[in-house]
Amino acid sequence: MLPFRLIDRAKFVLERQLVKGAGFQLLVVGIFIGLISLIGGLLVVPQGGDFEEPGSAIWWAFLRLTDPGYLGDDVGTWQRFVSTLLTISGYVVFMGTLVAILTRWLIAKMADLERGLTPVTLKNHVVVLGWTSQTLPLLSELLGSSGRMRRFLEKHDAQKLNLVVLSEGASAAQVHELRSEPGIGRRARQIILRSGSAIQPDALHRVACLDAAAVIVPSAAHEAGSLVTSDVETVKALLSIAAQARHLQSSLPFVVAEIQDVRKLPVIERAYPGAVEVVAGDATISRLMVQNILHPGLSEVFNELLTAGEGNEIYIRGGESLGGMTLGELAAARPEVIVLGLLKHRDAGWDVQLLAPSNSRIEPADRVVIMARDYSETEPDPKKALLPALERGQAVRVDRPADQVNHRVLVLGWNRRVPSLIAEFLSYGHRHFEVDLVSVVPKAEREQAIAQYVENADRLACRHIEADYMVEGELRRIGPAGYDTVILLSSDRLASGEEADARAMVGYLQLEDILADFARRPQLIMELSDPDNRHLLEGHQSEMMISPMILSHVLAQVALRRELRVVLDELFTVGGAEIQFRDPADYPLPASATFQVLEKAVAAEGELALGVFRNTANDRGRHLQLNPPRKDYLELQPGDRLVVMSLT
Repeated sequence: MLPFRLIDRAKFVLERQLVKGAGFQLLVVGIFIGLISLIGGLLVVPQGGDFEEPGSAIWWAFLRLTDPGYLGDDVGTWQRFVSTLLTISGYVVFMGTLVAILTRWLIAKMADLERGLTPVTLKNHVVVLGWTSQTLPLLSELLGSSGRMRRFLEKHDAQKLNLVVLSEGASAAQVHELRSEPGIGRRARQIILRSGSAIQPDALHRVACLDAAAVIVPSAAHEAGSLVTSDVETVKALLSIAAQARHLQSSLPFVVAEIQDVRKLPVIERAYPGAVEVVAGDATISRLMVQNILHPGLSEVFNELLTAGEGNEIYIRGGESLGGMTLGELAAARPEVIVLGLLKHRDAGWDVQLLAPSNSRIEPADRVVIMARDYSETEPDPKKALLPALERGQAVRVDRPADQVNHRVLVLGWNRRVPSLIAEFLSYGHRHFEVDLVSVVPKAEREQAIAQYVENADRLACRHIEADYMVEGELRRIGPAGYDTVILLSSDRLASGEEADARAMVGYLQLEDILADFARRPQLIMELSDPDNRHLLEGHQSEMMISPMILSHVLAQVALRRELRVVLDELFTVGGAEIQFRDPADYPLPASATFQVLEKAVAAEGELALGVFRNTANDRGRHLQLNPPRKDYLELQPGDRLVVMSLT
């Protein structure tokens, strides 16, 4: 047994050396080359002649081992035999093994580089912690915000935008996804991928969070029932950033964090002592859905103001260059924009004054809220003619009497957002909603989730139906035509957004087939998860909300201009300024009116005109026309509605 033990011991020692890496592997190969050269030289020493000294024989053997071209110079049978053995050994040991080791080492190094394990050496860049369904539209938003981005770079004294994305599996496939994204394309070279998780301190160091101008933390998706939620990851990431800053005695970067549960806001503020803006993702989408229910057609307004692309957006301008002007004077000097209001600085934050009177004076510390098609339109242009001064007084808040009619809502599907949707229904105290939830998720599980999120949930008439809306017979028995609104939710329990959207879209087409047999048609709202699916149902009669696109827009724009968050909270929550549709007959308009005339008539009521919602869609399927040219005649048709902002 002893020889076998010696052999095993030798194999074990050899193995331990080889697994140490390419350097040790090359060392072992070098030792083998030396041994073969020594043995080959000693075999030809007895021949004498040119091999009187052992050193010359060993050098001869080494040359034959490393270069087979010497084989034809040998004389004598024994010398040629040894030379042939050395040449064959050279092919195997020197060339084959050496090339294999170097090739494997190079491939491993390239794989490590592709994984993005090297810390970045950047300053004033933007970090995105996580690769989710929101990452691609978020990056597209950042790269497409030219005006805001230019001001952002000037503020941080940066020459160009650099984006660093932390992904658990950074790979060439993700680089291909970046290049294939319509809003990114060739600008993918401005995006650097790094591997790691947001809950790993080393990974946060890898993306240089402490040197970043802004850190964006979007919510990641987790399986239902998981003890580690996206909010847990977000809090852990913020704690790690704060700990690194304390250890290195460095300043904290500005953070924009998305949370799913709005009740975690105090936890976020306690975890991160630096500048942070929190976007409540579930609450934001729930607010938009309920407002869409109250004002059918409002999804087009959301999709224009809160997604990238053509149309208008909300911009924030500093009062430094506008100090001393009134809102009315500013509106007259910017003929292509609509001035929405002011932000007044307070100790605890910002006082949002949308619909502020036109004679409100702008202070240098104030911020002005503007709706425009492009950032450049918010800047002064002496070539543009001034508009006539528009007088708008203090907006009047109208106390609405309680609506005694139940608004029946059918929700098809289930996701983590439903409890916040129920809470949003309850926030409208003057309205009465009756909600039926249809899902294959057990009733007890749904009731528990709602009870944990909403206090006094029994104040809302909510009925749970265990059924699969994909089964036509079950959907017909529910009777969707008897509801005022039907919402199709994108499930978060499937493997991908593509699968969730496929289920929602098939359910929608099946629902359309059922409703075709009824004269009365409810309002249809469909939520999608994957932005790539937004064009698949164009031309159909549903209102569509792509949650990742909306949330990625909000996260990106708040990162570039943090004051925007309080404006959106004011605009899309109950009790503040609200975008509504109005009948043109409510205002004293002439038979043929321009948008400028409409602005004047609406301003007389203390409200703000934003545009027109056409009853008939144009050739692109759009009904909405926000911020039209002032001198264009509106040519209002029966069924057209005015888009205004008013206090509720």
